[in-house]
Amino acid sequence: MDIPHFAPTGGDYAPLHFPEYRTTIKRNPSNDLIMVPNRLGESTGPVFGDRDLGETDNDMTKVNGGEAIGQRIFVHGRVLGFDGKPVPHTLVEAWQANAAGRYRHKNDSWPAPLDPHFNGVARTLTDKDGHYHFWTVMPGNYPWGNHHNAWRPAHIHFSLYGRQFTERLVTQMYFPNDPLFFQDPIYNSVPKGARERMIAVFDYDETRENFALGYKFDIVLRGRNATPFE
Repeated sequence: MDIPHFAPTGGDYAPLHFPEYRTTIKRNPSNDLIMVPNRLGESTGPVFGDRDLGETDNDMTKVNGGEAIGQRIFVHGRVLGFDGKPVPHTLVEAWQANAAGRYRHKNDSWPAPLDPHFNGVARTLTDKDGHYHFWTVMPGNYPWGNHHNAWRPAHIHFSLYGRQFTERLVTQMYFPNDPLFFQDPIYNSVPKGARERMIAVFDYDETRENFALGYKFDIVLRGRNATPFE
């Protein structure tokens, strides 16, 4: 079997070691990486189906018998492969802070309020044309201690496997014109010219009257226009 080899896209990804982002100092290897040939295990991937998802898995706004507090938003887009073609029936997972900027996680000790009706996690499958969508609330900003007066821009985390393990992607979606871009080392570690691929577009056509604002975020798993890996 002829297994294709995919090399990383040069210049588009954040470096593994970025001193301004303090966590990278300890969590990344100090030696040069060794490129190994792709095996069958890297060129095939996990398979998820409709039976693996619940009816409300793509709705973060309704949890534990109530509705989340915050500005409701409708996030949608397409998942594309290295060849620009849609990736159908692939799992898209998302997680985020609540409207006050707090995660429902035991290690998040910032004293912002927890929302009993918001868990901050969603997952959905793309359709046959690579489209996905989910409902949530606008995430709040939060301090994170990386540097003096450090606050994260509003963002949503994404995790995808694509069609095979070589298309594995973990990234962040930001919102247009966030005033905190200038001091965020995670955003600024991505080379100029590729950062914009992590910013969603306000979508008035998908804004739902009297209910939710619309944002479009297309995700490219590999290739020249790939969405940067966080």
